[in-house]
Amino acid sequence: MKLRVYLVDDEALALERLTRLLEESGRVEIIGKTTEPEEAVAALTSDLPDVCFLDIQMPRANGFEVLARLSRQPIVVFTTAYDRYALDAFAVNSVDYLLKPIDPEHLHRALTKVEQLRASAASSQQHLQALLRSLTDSFRQNHPEYPDRIASRLGDRLRFLELARVTHFYAEEKMTFAVSEGKAHGVDHTIAQLEQKLDPKTFFRIHRSTLVNMAWIKELSPLPGGGLNARLKDVQGTDLTVARDRAREFKAWLDL
Repeated sequence: MKLRVYLVDDEALALERLTRLLEESGRVEIIGKTTEPEEAVAALTSDLPDVCFLDIQMPRANGFEVLARLSRQPIVVFTTAYDRYALDAFAVNSVDYLLKPIDPEHLHRALTKVEQLRASAASSQQHLQALLRSLTDSFRQNHPEYPDRIASRLGDRLRFLELARVTHFYAEEKMTFAVSEGKAHGVDHTIAQLEQKLDPKTFFRIHRSTLVNMAWIKELSPLPGGGLNARLKDVQGTDLTVARDRAREFKAWLDL
């Protein structure tokens, strides 16, 4: 019988890649997936899967906090782009992990382990509850908190923009703008400062004057000279240029 799985990752492209790898394995039935932690909590509460593939670092709620909100716990395979700060603990406590970019062989290993764990679900629940407590503390201590909003000044007033809705930042004539819902809002940071301030898993500097939100990238196409065109999935279908000297690193960042 195939494993019933649910996928949670705030990076849309990473979610698509994991979906493809799992479907190619022929060992699972994907019952749902989301990029939103709150939606994940609701879905996992109403229909508990055999296993949840769960990203650790997400805006508003990390993976450990998502699980802490559940009354019943599925078997979990964590996914992460970070170093192995606590990954040894996952294995010791019978919870597997996948380090991004996900390797198909490692995914096969994780699925095999999940199948074995299903036979000892009660024991796994006890291990998982203890693990969640220790990893949540470790996560908060070892990783910086990135902002989920940014201020835009209009005269004497400040307007706060949700970064999840910001498609990109751009610099023009010594000013920096955040684009949200098709409108440009001035911000008091340079592109270089934003690159340091914002979550590097979410925002990437594709050009000296442009920082893009990964979640809003719809498609990529090559440009003459080695650069790339990144089309966004906003209403306007905005096209942004990925500079030639950033294209290779950008592809690696997108796990392409």
